[in-house]
Amino acid sequence: MCTYIMQRTQISLTTEERRALDSESARTGKSLSALIRDAVEAMYGTSRSSAEDLDLMRQSFGSWIDFNEEGASVVEKLRSGSRFTRSEQ
Repeated sequence: MCTYIMQRTQISLTTEERRALDSESARTGKSLSALIRDAVEAMYGTSRSSAEDLDLMRQSFGSWIDFNEEGASVVEKLRSGSRFTRSEQ
């Protein structure tokens, strides 16, 4: 599972549920968070399919067609922005 941004969530567990997670964590070396993420994935299928990924790529195709600036120049503009001068003052 490849996730870039995580949302912190607090849950309540019974003593038995927590013991089961602690036991599985000790057995597998996985964190409680990883075990819970795995369980959510297995139960509710949060993964996108290849077909969904392909559909999203097709939808985004051509979205930058009118953009004439090269990536390197965009990055240089961002790097030279006013955010640096504020910290120097």
